[in-house]
Amino acid sequence: MVERQSNDPDLDAIFGALAHPTRRTLIEQLAGGPKSVGDLAEPHDVSLAAVSKHLQVLEDAGLIEVEQDGRVRRCYLDATPLSDVFGWLTRYRVFWEDRFDALADHLEDEDQ
Repeated sequence: MVERQSNDPDLDAIFGALAHPTRRTLIEQLAGGPKSVGDLAEPHDVSLAAVSKHLQVLEDAGLIEVEQDGRVRRCYLDATPLSDVFGWLTRYRVFWEDRFDALADHLEDEDQ
């Protein structure tokens, strides 16, 4: 069984931030480099205020950093929490691989 480690990052906030498709798209946009809030909002069919709220959720989860440059707010991706999520998911990948290997062994034994 996979056990939760006491030093795990705040995975609830990270997964919560990634749960909305608009926020995942914003992360994808920022993977190409820093962008202003206006540039991020442009391809979305939502208000600038709605995009700002999504960005706040991402910032609270530690997935982005926002800098004020005069009247322009520029956003930067911080992928570090994503590597924490990847590590958590990898533990479960190993768990399921072990389960499938055990199932394959069991089915082979039944065939013989």
